[in-house]
Amino acid sequence: MIKYKIIYVCLLLVLCACNSKEDPVSLDSGSTTNNNPNVSDDNLPPITYADIDFSNWKVTLPVDENNNGSPDEYQPADLINNGYKTNAAIQPYMYDDAEDSSLVFYTYPETSTTNSLYSRTELRELINPSNSRENWTLAEGGEMSGRLKVASISENNESSDDYHKVIVMQIHGIISEEDMEIHGFSSNNGPPLIKIYWKDGFVWCHKKSLINESTDGDDLLETSNNTWTDIKVNLGYVGFDAFDFRIKASDARIEVQLNDENAYIYEDVSLDKWPYENYFKAGNYLTTTHADAFSYVKYYNLNVVH
Repeated sequence: MIKYKIIYVCLLLVLCACNSKEDPVSLDSGSTTNNNPNVSDDNLPPITYADIDFSNWKVTLPVDENNNGSPDEYQPADLINNGYKTNAAIQPYMYDDAEDSSLVFYTYPETSTTNSLYSRTELRELINPSNSRENWTLAEGGEMSGRLKVASISENNESSDDYHKVIVMQIHGIISEEDMEIHGFSSNNGPPLIKIYWKDGFVWCHKKSLINESTDGDDLLETSNNTWTDIKVNLGYVGFDAFDFRIKASDARIEVQLNDENAYIYEDVSLDKWPYENYFKAGNYLTTTHADAFSYVKYYNLNVVH
């Protein structure tokens, strides 16, 4: 009888211990957990998110889920008022990380645009949210600034580089509606004027310049590498740490600035002759087609003024 009493008491102790355990808590992105019953949720610090106003941005994703032959895009109306947080199609590629108040851009080689080999999860500026053909000239100018970092990127085993390269900011050229009508162009795509690369922890600026500075007139609208080429400048090392970056465009002048370093300034004939309108881009544009490649870029804030 004593033996059975001992077994019964042991079973009671086990059951009490099991019932005292808290149920597991499933956390959605941007939620917090309070495991201390003596501290109310009101005492927890508020959750903060990346400081980005999506009113004038659309996002391009690296997939073609609607099978229309182009990467899927979502307009400002889909992103504002926290719309991107609940859109199941966007969430795998652009989502919040509440732990460090960042917005994560994830991409991998999948679907690319007609004018590129590479996939991206990237924001495209729309100064008029309902018309992507309205853009700005260098004379009108603009400035984009942001705090960001490359959080993770695939290793490059096919070259002397340690990692694959990723473009995190751009000023992209676009042929104006007026020139489209005059010349009967079938595409309005222009070359990128400024590309900001992350390469093995270094931040590089690629700026388009004329191969022959005497080129003039309609020949300036020739977008091939026979007319325009990249001038490349290494602006400094950031590794996988967060950094601040600023691009300021004005009439025949570009400033690019990494952190608190002195701004690197371009003023040349090529800028004076730049025939395109422009728009800003920011995000994660991975420049490889390797099947196992990937990159994660985080933005903490992003701001554009004109």
